[in-house]
Amino acid sequence: MNSRESFGARAGLAFASRGRLCVGIDPHSYILDRWDLPDTAEGARELGLRVVDAVHAIAGWVKPQAAFFERFGSAGFAALERVLAEARGAGLLTIADIKRGDIGSTMEGYASAWLRSGAPLEADAVTVTPYLGIESLLPTIAFARAHGKGVFVLAATSNPEAGSLQSARRDDGVTVASHIVDTVTAFNSAHTDAIGDVGVVLGATVNFHASRIELDSLAEPRVTIVLAPGFGAQGVPFSEQGRRFGAATDGVIASASRILLERGPAGIVDAVRVANDEVNG
Repeated sequence: MNSRESFGARAGLAFASRGRLCVGIDPHSYILDRWDLPDTAEGARELGLRVVDAVHAIAGWVKPQAAFFERFGSAGFAALERVLAEARGAGLLTIADIKRGDIGSTMEGYASAWLRSGAPLEADAVTVTPYLGIESLLPTIAFARAHGKGVFVLAATSNPEAGSLQSARRDDGVTVASHIVDTVTAFNSAHTDAIGDVGVVLGATVNFHASRIELDSLAEPRVTIVLAPGFGAQGVPFSEQGRRFGAATDGVIASASRILLERGPAGIVDAVRVANDEVNG
């Protein structure tokens, strides 16, 4: 896979060939126990590798949650490096769920760590938080695009604590979440005629009307990808995506972890197949 090919182009190929289901790799203690693995860095690595081996032929995306590797210190980072490398080598598109958000040279450091070709933690895309100002992320977004990588910007998330902040109105009357979506859409519109390299994170549980997010703007004339947590364990069935996301549905990556991983090594393949059919049916 050509790392200089745009992330948007590679995402489009993944949609067409393997669909839009993203399997989260979250080595919670109880998930490791369900897989009969120790609650250690070695257990986290083994879980990640087993998940990659189980799903690489039937899903297009995986999203390791960095926090569950970081808790083991340097050994956890080494485990995450291995999982990311194996997943990318298996042809999966990897989203490192790191939720970094800072300014200036600090964000340059994060971008180099996670999005530079050949970096130990190299992923195809990362999640970032815009609450130091989304404009502060533009250099990181430009870095990602120059390296054939993607960025998913948190806009309206599925955790209930976020609603009052993300639906708050700016001085111009636009909600914070809507401003983030509009800024990302404008960046994509300025740089591509097809699928953009920058996506937004919109939780499947979010009230888009309250957040004043116009989902149609994500679909035409250029596609802004939506990374959508909230399916499965958070209560939204995969079959609900069309009703919730409307015209933007074809660009939605439906992300789930616990509902799939809880099935254990004997059940994960069947769980992913069923979820994939519901997401892409």
